[in-house]
Amino acid sequence: MVEGNMLIVIFLLALAALFFLILKLKVEPFISLISVALVAALALGFPLADIPKTVATGFGNTLTGVGILIGLGVVFGQFLGVSGAIEKIAQAVLRVFGIKRSAAGLSLTGVAVSIPVFFDAAFVILSGLVRSLSRRTGISIVTFVTALGIGLIVSHSMIAPTPGPLVVAENTGADLGLFILYGIICAIPAAMVGGYLYGTFIGKRIKTDADVTEEEMIADPVAAPRKEISTGLSFFMLGLPIILILLNTVTQLWLEEGTLSHILGFIGDKNVALLISVIVALIVLRPYISVPYKDLYDEAINSAGMIILVTGAGGAFGTVINQSGIGDYLIGTMQGWSIPVLVLAFIFSQILRASLGSATVALVTTSSILGPMAVELGASPILLGLAICAGAIGLSLPNDSGFWVVNKFGRLTIPQTIQAWSVGGFIAGLTALAMVYLLSLFSGILPGI
Repeated sequence: MVEGNMLIVIFLLALAALFFLILKLKVEPFISLISVALVAALALGFPLADIPKTVATGFGNTLTGVGILIGLGVVFGQFLGVSGAIEKIAQAVLRVFGIKRSAAGLSLTGVAVSIPVFFDAAFVILSGLVRSLSRRTGISIVTFVTALGIGLIVSHSMIAPTPGPLVVAENTGADLGLFILYGIICAIPAAMVGGYLYGTFIGKRIKTDADVTEEEMIADPVAAPRKEISTGLSFFMLGLPIILILLNTVTQLWLEEGTLSHILGFIGDKNVALLISVIVALIVLRPYISVPYKDLYDEAINSAGMIILVTGAGGAFGTVINQSGIGDYLIGTMQGWSIPVLVLAFIFSQILRASLGSATVALVTTSSILGPMAVELGASPILLGLAICAGAIGLSLPNDSGFWVVNKFGRLTIPQTIQAWSVGGFIAGLTALAMVYLLSLFSGILPGI
């Protein structure tokens, strides 16, 4: 196996090759990702006989987490769209926040939803709002994709009881209640700056084919429902899978092991929760849908197929890089750097996030190394943990399956995804780090700091 600096060189060359294939040669992302994963594994020195299995395992493991979710999510989104539910929710968001600040409302919605719900599931569930809000406001889809995606990933990376932040709090020895409180304090400005403000900025500078036209703003492309759905029912249907998934979180935190906890845990599994929601939508939304169900299913399956393939291929590429040992090499290298501990924690987590393609893996790895050293390093466990969380927010690259979820459901090109999602997340992470330093100014005054 390749070791040392060559690990970094091969990783960067693999990314360059991937961008060249997709952007220059116009090769489908699925084929490009699988091809680059195989070639990268060869270059990294994987045993020849193990390479196909490694790539296939990475593909399969990724789809174990999100494959069913994406399929059901697309079908669920179709039901919400043609029933008029998404439009009703968009109207409600606009009433509360107004047209100019509608992206801020969507970003804050993302922050709230992603606390109990995993990023992938939340983005799939809420992605229907993006086009609806863009249609109603005339604001670029890029702005809303950025606002939603960054709001979700900030919360996913910073606020327990999401698994990553929960492990960080445990590894640093931070008080969980205070860690959640300060995590929220850091997350909201990060989402507003990286999601809403940057999203507004970049949305004005990127023209995408997914943007709605003036004609679409005048004539709603969604088929007129047979009966107008109420705002309350619309929110209930959108919130149903979120509520069911939240049951799983509540079960794990507060219920003792037993029959009830097993039942609620089963219902709250993200795949089961979304299946239940699809079945409920099929029954409850029938009076509001005029499109034949067969057409809905056909369109959903066509949309989900390529998304699932590309997401799985992204996971395969990420697995090859992850198993190359690049994480261990980076850990050994960075431990010798003489820089402020909070900045070190941020950089450590950020580099692992970019290279390994997983916010959760970056959080767990960084906190397991630096967490036990918090007192020795002279840092507040809460501040150290939050700095680690801030580093896991940004620089999502094509080795991250979440990159492809945003790319496909947001209907963006690869460069647009990098500009909106990857850079927006990086800005949000820096903002969160700035908030951590702001909290550090009140050391001795604020509890736990």
